[in-house]
Amino acid sequence: MNFDLSDLRAFVASADFGSFRAAADSLNISPSALSRRVEKLESALNMRLFERTTRKMELTVAGRSFLEKARNVLAELESSLFGMEDLGRRLTGLVTIACVPSAVSFFLPGTVKAYHQKYPGIRVRLIDETSSVVFLAVARGDADFGLTYIGTQEPDIEFTPILQDPFVLACRRDHPLAGKRSVSWTDLAKYPDYLLLAQGSGNRTLIDNALAQSVQQPRWFCEVQHVPALVSMVEAGLGIGVVPKLALPRDRRRSLVGIPVTGPGVVRTLGVIRRKNRPLTVAAQHFFDLLVHPRTGTGRRAKRRAPST
Repeated sequence: MNFDLSDLRAFVASADFGSFRAAADSLNISPSALSRRVEKLESALNMRLFERTTRKMELTVAGRSFLEKARNVLAELESSLFGMEDLGRRLTGLVTIACVPSAVSFFLPGTVKAYHQKYPGIRVRLIDETSSVVFLAVARGDADFGLTYIGTQEPDIEFTPILQDPFVLACRRDHPLAGKRSVSWTDLAKYPDYLLLAQGSGNRTLIDNALAQSVQQPRWFCEVQHVPALVSMVEAGLGIGVVPKLALPRDRRRSLVGIPVTGPGVVRTLGVIRRKNRPLTVAAQHFFDLLVHPRTGTGRRAKRRAPST
């Protein structure tokens, strides 16, 4: 048959993304080049793999049947190549990871560096967005997998927990609360400079749910949408606020401290989400293994803890 592996990759990418343009971008080729590869494959197989309209493209019955076979062929080949150091360094492709901003600096720099050193030809795309956007990116197939704290109850999403991240009070070192070993929500109610995350954000929902049966959020004077903005406001001296521990600057020389909050404490579980019954590409699987098992990439998971402040 007159087709090659690049034609199979073009077909699988087109099926995954549902768009020639998006698939072409993932393979770093033009949409017209990708379309020609798919047409070449269809001609060699003597069957139509896609039904194309001006608005969308869908797999035909034959296309759906052939997709699994194409995945298996590519997975077997790529798995063999990844195991060969010289060839592995020449592999190309794209891995897309969605991640909540507060977890980017803790999880990804070291993983991206190690992955790039091992597979310099594979590009890594990061989608640093809110938890809801991260979830949608994975559910829609725009990202291979996501790093977030929601999705544990979704039937079509698989959640692999990695780390427990407690919420802490962020305040400047010159604030009256800075010397406390811990603070309660009742303590926070005594201060008029409380900053609050807006309703609708995933972190605000976690806090509200934890406090629903006991206490209320302290009275606030300023509300922001995102955790990084709240941290910046605290660092600028505008007040205090409760944020995930990972959101605080990791440089201990910075002006902020994180104080445990009690009565009740609030903790979020960070982990990796991926679509169930949809195997990762070999390239994405290797990144996933490095992220979840940072010591070996495939072996026993290293115990991670949120950094001290």
